[in-house]
Amino acid sequence: MNKILLTFLIINLLPKTLQAQQTACKSLNGKVTADANDLAEIYVLNLKTQIATKTQDGGYFSINAQVGDTIMLSSIHFKAKRIGVSKEDLDKELLFIKLQPIMHQLEEVTVFQYKNINAVALGIIPKGTKSYTPAERKLRTATGLDAQIGLNTSVTLDPLFNMLSGRTAMLKKELIVETKETNMQRIENMFEKEYFIEKLKIPEEYVKGFRFYLVENDRFVSVLNSKNKAMATFMMGELAVKYLDIIACEKN
Repeated sequence: MNKILLTFLIINLLPKTLQAQQTACKSLNGKVTADANDLAEIYVLNLKTQIATKTQDGGYFSINAQVGDTIMLSSIHFKAKRIGVSKEDLDKELLFIKLQPIMHQLEEVTVFQYKNINAVALGIIPKGTKSYTPAERKLRTATGLDAQIGLNTSVTLDPLFNMLSGRTAMLKKELIVETKETNMQRIENMFEKEYFIEKLKIPEEYVKGFRFYLVENDRFVSVLNSKNKAMATFMMGELAVKYLDIIACEKN
């Protein structure tokens, strides 16, 4: 009886054991894809075997796994993702896994997670109050635009003195410079330096000058303020052609 039982177990369990061993030895080859440039150093962990590795440049990785294992990919820049390994996954030459960045690269500095928490909501400033840049505040103070009529009103001749001394004109120039510097920074945040060199064919030593050329163009600044990146990109292409002509004329 024992011999019959032993033979039965060998016949039924041995193929499954061999199959499991063969599957366990397979290497799962994958590639991470995402809306980001840096895909290296992403952790890849087999939750069942606790074997871990990291992605290489381009998001490529290889890890031992078998059918039924769970692979987790995690990084401080991406949302963690778990993948249940199937036979089809192991048979693929390359398994593509798309990850979602936790924070997208911003075109400009914007707080968007807590829209209802701001100075107005906290009662720090009244609703509808316009915020001003440092240069704008200086100009408004010098010209008396912030004066309010009331019991505590004090009338001074500061705005008149500022105008006669030239301080008001100086502050207006400072405001113009500040606005241009702000727009320069916005362009730099929206477009990498390589974009100007590789796509627009602007020589590297002229890239900063081209940004100055852009902020001097009223039409482009208007598009920039509308936050229409597609139109801004289109206009930059047109202005790049004109700027290259200017460079060529200067060299001649």
